[in-house]
Amino acid sequence: MPRLDIEAIPQANRTGYPAPFDAAVEGRWWRRLAPAGGLTQMGASHVVLKPGAWSSQRHWHDDEDELLVMLSGEAVLVEDGGRTLLRAGDVCAWAKGVRDGHHLVNESEADCTFIAISAGDPNGSGAYSDIDMKFDGEGYFHKDGAPY
Repeated sequence: MPRLDIEAIPQANRTGYPAPFDAAVEGRWWRRLAPAGGLTQMGASHVVLKPGAWSSQRHWHDDEDELLVMLSGEAVLVEDGGRTLLRAGDVCAWAKGVRDGHHLVNESEADCTFIAISAGDPNGSGAYSDIDMKFDGEGYFHKDGAPY
């Protein structure tokens, strides 16, 4: 198994979210681990959330499982059932098809880091719990199907 040099993997903070939904994730910086390791059947990213940043809009996937491992700092997990403080060593899992929107918010004054892993169809569909948006392999749409 090759050891990945995290610092050698390009870091980015771009998003495909249309405005105004992109603003909340401006402080999210990620490195794609799976491609750097030659992995093709799963996604994996090293993510840094700056203070105030969100990991994503609150969402769920129809066709993709997700796993998150907190590495450092703390963030608040927001789900349909409420809020949970996550710290280094905490692990969360979301099964595909479970319509419980989730995301992390860094409400602390320091960066937090985590590894996000996904498996399933990366071109699958899902939706966002709090906003008028859904997604599939073609992009982002209003919940009535109109494109952004």
